[in-house]
Amino acid sequence: MAATASVVVSPAPGLAEPGTPGTPAKNGGDTGDEGEPKTVKDLIESANRGFVEARDAYNASKKRQLELQLRLGQVQQRLDEVSQEVSGIAAMAYRTGRLRPVEAMLNASSPDTFLARVSTMEMMTSLDDQKLRRLNEARTEVARTKAAVDAEAAQQAKQLAIMQKKRKEANQALVDVGGQTTGGLVDVTSPVARPAPRNSSGGFSAQSCSEKDPTTSGCITPRTLHAMQEAQRLGFKRFVSCFRPGGPFEHPKGRACDFSVIKSNGFGGDATGGDKVYGNNLAMFFVRNEDRLGVLYVIWYRQFWSPATGWKRYSRAGGDPSSDHTNHVHLSMI
Repeated sequence: MAATASVVVSPAPGLAEPGTPGTPAKNGGDTGDEGEPKTVKDLIESANRGFVEARDAYNASKKRQLELQLRLGQVQQRLDEVSQEVSGIAAMAYRTGRLRPVEAMLNASSPDTFLARVSTMEMMTSLDDQKLRRLNEARTEVARTKAAVDAEAAQQAKQLAIMQKKRKEANQALVDVGGQTTGGLVDVTSPVARPAPRNSSGGFSAQSCSEKDPTTSGCITPRTLHAMQEAQRLGFKRFVSCFRPGGPFEHPKGRACDFSVIKSNGFGGDATGGDKVYGNNLAMFFVRNEDRLGVLYVIWYRQFWSPATGWKRYSRAGGDPSSDHTNHVHLSMI
């Protein structure tokens, strides 16, 4: 995934260690809220969700448009073929005229000959009628398919406008709380996750907190469980905590997990050395597979990433490893 130029974010204090606000964190540290002010958080979440939904709708429309264009080519070819056949019939009728029933009767040498001529004439008329009907059907289908192609183009323009609007909203929410640029984290060699199921329209339907959370006594959505299991399957097996009954972000909804980068069974202090590399790799894994997994956003080491904004660096979140997300990777799901 290409790097995205980004703006430093400076959320209000409170991006705290995973856990219930105000309770001791594992391996030290107070947990507090884990994010920027709620109004900003809500705006960012809404804008990113709207961006992803519009992008999915745009991609689905592009797929339908391609299918329609292929169909249009096939229908147009059939129309051309039938048009040639009907043109041939018209030319023949013009040159030779039609055999009328009276002529068939006068020129017949016997009743059997008359019946044979009349049967042949009726068969030819039936065949001609079939070709004319096929011609009209082909013309109707061409017109209908062209209208559908145009409708998909209009739908794409609409979704692009929504994407632009939602991207602007998300970026503005982040700019409002700070500003420096960062190239973010990118690694095209990150492992590829197995995709999460999508709906018939090609998007991610809303999911309830219906699956038992393997990391707590709570629940998570099927898509969140899939993302966690894919990360673990591909080697990211350090401590994870997902559901929380309170606090900001998607934890209470079962749509978020915190992945510790520390080798011990907890979150600890600022990651350095191999622990930080582990966190970099995990964050890049989620970013690279965001469209396959249904990622809403990722937070790691004072940086925020979403499909709408790209990488944004934040500061003044609280100064502790939990608030700064320097000891865990936060993952929020659609």
